[in-house]
Amino acid sequence: MKSFKRPESVLVIITAKSSGNVLMLRRKDDPDFWQSVTGSLDHNEGTFETAVREVSEETGFLLEQGQLCDLDREVTFEIFAHFRHRYAPDVTHCKEHWFKMVLSEEQVPILTEHTEFCWVPPQEAAELTKSWSNRQAILEFAV
Repeated sequence: MKSFKRPESVLVIITAKSSGNVLMLRRKDDPDFWQSVTGSLDHNEGTFETAVREVSEETGFLLEQGQLCDLDREVTFEIFAHFRHRYAPDVTHCKEHWFKMVLSEEQVPILTEHTEFCWVPPQEAAELTKSWSNRQAILEFAV
């Protein structure tokens, strides 16, 4: 039996206090898609646990106490058609929980799920992503 992804995810905006820039990552499976750290909740996993795990998996960054903040915001978005095969056949939308991680300065991530990264000003980061929810989170919480 095929295991489908849970239609609930996290979005973690990572910013650098020293520059004010936002970390953006280019997806391997869609080279035109830049994004913040994202990932689906595993079964029986909470949102904070998922955010910590995804930051570690996608960047190699180790979180220090107080670096990760739950923004207490969730949105529901329509899953892009080319990613729907990962979900059960009747699933078209995903609930996303927003977090923010503030680093003292820009760091070089260890990329495992992405091909490239850049640190850019919030406005540029918002323009770079094709995800409306990622754009909205950056504009609301990264400036």
